[in-house]
Amino acid sequence: MRDSVYLLWSGYRLKVMIMVMMFASWRGVLGLDNINPIFFDEGLSHLFGEANLIRSPDDRSVRLLLDKYTGSGFISSSMYQHGFFSSLIKLPGAYTAGLVVAFYTSNGDVFVKNHDELDIEFLGNVEGKPWRFQTNMYGNGSTNRGREERYRLWFDPSKEFHRYSILWNPTKIIFWVDDVPIREIIRKEEMKGDYPQKPMSLYATIWDASSWATSGGKFGVDYAFSPFVSEFKDIALDGCNVSDSFPNNNSTVGYNYINCSASDQDLMTSDYSTISPKQGAAMRRFRERYMYYSYCYDTVRYAVPPPECVIVTAEKDRFRDTGRLKFGGSHTKVHRGRKRRKRNRSTPVVSADQ
Repeated sequence: MRDSVYLLWSGYRLKVMIMVMMFASWRGVLGLDNINPIFFDEGLSHLFGEANLIRSPDDRSVRLLLDKYTGSGFISSSMYQHGFFSSLIKLPGAYTAGLVVAFYTSNGDVFVKNHDELDIEFLGNVEGKPWRFQTNMYGNGSTNRGREERYRLWFDPSKEFHRYSILWNPTKIIFWVDDVPIREIIRKEEMKGDYPQKPMSLYATIWDASSWATSGGKFGVDYAFSPFVSEFKDIALDGCNVSDSFPNNNSTVGYNYINCSASDQDLMTSDYSTISPKQGAAMRRFRERYMYYSYCYDTVRYAVPPPECVIVTAEKDRFRDTGRLKFGGSHTKVHRGRKRRKRNRSTPVVSADQ
């Protein structure tokens, strides 16, 4: 009898421990409070490649496919004047050269000549080489003044879901990977129209960018590995919905102003608008170890850094005048051949919980 009770108690403790570990894992991936995922029908719609957009039975996730015929994508049903845009994303594996998976905000369909945009773009690679990704910002059609940064990740994004997020409010922009802020742009008066100010929609796409995505176009999409599947789930949209401002099918004709001050205040005081000291340390670690290009250090392109750039001496010393890393152009190459302590291989080097 005692043995039976012990086994039952042990089984109960094991179940509790598993539940706690699952919750801790979920919180670690989510990393931010007050994220409220939506159903696809609640705020999203098909953009292109309808046959390659596959929604889950519970309407909480969607797969975007690229095959030799077409890519695919979705768009938010509404436009937002500032907001927090977030999704758990899992990328294709194996050979992905020439492939781009994008999660971004834009108003290019409405403001064709002076659009705003905030990008997270994942760039595929040849088999055995890691995914890379870049963030970018355009304001008021400033496409000739791109503000891209490029990075590697501290995990394999094709193995499991990770949360990627964009915060855009009247004073700042923050790009997040899980609970780590990887880039913060503080609005400066000198930026003028280069800071995104007009309503934007959320987009997610997968497409063939063979001409530039991998090694400057050296390696293109190989459709022998298709279909390429990216998956998005637990998508969150939090901001001031201003679709009623565009009564003529998202045309600027008849534009009506909507006051978003209350929503903006909520955004500016939310968890994802604030970088804690712990998260700030994680951001510095990430940028020191995984950023391999920054426009702020590209003096060939910008003799004078754009006004929002914060020049960090420890970062600047690692980059050439082209904005690329010295010593071969990647953190991985810099450290190739060095012996590292065993514990570093099993512990994430970037985490807000470290």
